[in-house]
Amino acid sequence: MIAVSQLTKSFGSTSVLRGVDLIQAAGTVTALIGPSGCGKSTFLRCINRLETPDGGTIHLEGEQVTSERGESTRTDETRRQHARSRTGMVFQSFNLFPHLTVLENILEAPLRVQHRSRPEVEAEAIQLLRKVGLENRRDFYPSALSGGQQQRVAIARALATKPALLLMDEPTSALDPEMREEVLRVIRALSDEGMTMMIVTHEMELARMAADEVVFFDGGRIAESGPPDAFFSAPRLDRTRDFLRSLGSR
Repeated sequence: MIAVSQLTKSFGSTSVLRGVDLIQAAGTVTALIGPSGCGKSTFLRCINRLETPDGGTIHLEGEQVTSERGESTRTDETRRQHARSRTGMVFQSFNLFPHLTVLENILEAPLRVQHRSRPEVEAEAIQLLRKVGLENRRDFYPSALSGGQQQRVAIARALATKPALLLMDEPTSALDPEMREEVLRVIRALSDEGMTMMIVTHEMELARMAADEVVFFDGGRIAESGPPDAFFSAPRLDRTRDFLRSLGSR
């Protein structure tokens, strides 16, 4: 599904990604963990081209979505649009449109961007709301919802465009424990259904229960990775052990 090679990204004089390599198979879940400022969220935003990498390549479903040096603006825009059309994004702070109802938030991209028929899209949106347990909130505005409900709507909205890959950036960090569990249940269900997901998280519970692979970022590089059982029970590096100990995970 995803093949990343030697990805680099800087902001001014600050190097954020320093040659990242990662491969993820379709139908799997990768959890990206690491200290704040280590490059996790920037990496996620490079995958769907919200950020433009400085170097390296990203292939999504076998197609390159990063630009080559000297490439035309039109070709680069085609690559960018492919990345965005095949990925869905769930943000930490929900980012729902406040002036639209729950249902209208979900309909927006399929109707305006994909130009699909309203009856078809509306039927699918109602199914998605049923999936996340919010069918009875379809006519509510975001301000009338709890944080957990808003995040579940955000997940439904991201799924409405039928992405091949779902990206989540700290989907539970803005929530209290009860609302966090609401969102974790939805993520668990998507994982069981075989949705390909890449999740930036500080929630080790989420990494343990949903991920097929845990990737530890440190200083703009991948320091260590592995299946959850091995990663959490026997990390190879002292740096990884120190990080997990700081979170109370060891």
